[in-house]
Formats: sequence, structure tokens, C-alpha cells
Amino acid sequence: MRPGGNLSPGRTASDERGQVTVMILGFLVLVVLVAVVVVDASAAYLHRQSLSALADGAALAAADGVQGRQVYAGGLGDVAQIDPDVARRHVDAYLRSTGALQEYPGLRCGVSGDADSVRVHLSAVLDLPLSPPGWAQRTQVAGEAAVQLRVY
Repeated sequence: MRPGGNLSPGRTASDERGQVTVMILGFLVLVVLVAVVVVDASAAYLHRQSLSALADGAALAAADGVQGRQVYAGGLGDVAQIDPDVARRHVDAYLRSTGALQEYPGLRCGVSGDADSVRVHLSAVLDLPLSPPGWAQRTQVAGEAAVQLRVY
């Protein structure tokens, strides 16, 4: 074995100094980026779960849009009819009563459906907790729920 260990001919131990530092800094940057992605993804997931729960409640409130005249005059039959305008009013009232409009600034709501079902789609902007330079600081998150009224 040579006196210098595994060094190639003409190289000294001082030529290798600093190589480990560069590698450690590279790994540190990688670990920080992974942590940022995990924190932001977790925040987006929790925000989506919250919007989905809110959409569930709104969809159930929309189910209160069953046409009362139909229920009292002729019964429900096989399918309960939902009035889309009444369903939309119920969803708006639900969002106001829960304070969702204050909790989620810029909350957008879409209500769609047919005679026996209602679908509620909510979306809101999320300010990401960590956003490195060059990354978006905000993202759009959505939640959706549906209710179908069947009479058994």
C-alpha cells in the first residue's frame, strides 16, 4: 500500500478536502425539499378533507329541497323529486349558517343535479404553509359530495 492510502499517483490528501461537505449540502437541500413537499401536501389534503365534509353537509341540506307539494299531494312514489332552485337556496343557507364563507375566503360553490340527486362542488384557495422561491404560494383545492334520494 502506498503511503497516501488509495490516492492516485500525484494526488495528495489535501486535494480531497471539501468533497464530503458538498455531498452533505446536497443531501441537506434534498431533505429540505422533501419536507416542504410533505408539509404542503399534508396541508392540501387536510383542506380537501375539510371541504369534502362541508360539501357533505351542503348536499344533505340540498336534499331538503324535496318538493313539498309532491310529498303531501301524491306521495313520493319511487323517487323523491328535488327542486334545483330550492336545493341551491338550501346550500347557500347552509354555507352561511356554518360560517364557511368566512372560514374559506373566495369559496366557490356549484350545485348541479337532476330530478332525484344533487351534487355539490366546493372549491377554495389554500395558502401553502411553505413555498420556496419559484413555487406557487397558493393552490386551488376542491371537495365534492352528492345525495341521491331513493324511496324504499
